[in-house]
Amino acid sequence: MKKPWFREWGWLYLPVSPTGVIVSLLLALFLIHIFLFVDSRSHSVSDTLNRIFPYWVPAILLWLWIGSKTSSLGKE
Repeated sequence: MKKPWFREWGWLYLPVSPTGVIVSLLLALFLIHIFLFVDSRSHSVSDTLNRIFPYWVPAILLWLWIGSKTSSLGKE
């Protein structure tokens, strides 16, 4: 039986294994990197938000998908 990577917590997923922590940290580092890169070249708050949206939404959706698929490993 495989250990689940995440545990459901409302609409989000909390990492409960080292793999889940690594996935979450990689996501956070990616989001911070994109924000800092875009913000350094933006002229306003709305400019920043419009430019990070195409990167953040798919990345967060991928993280949620991974969380949904790996949180049920222990339930089978």
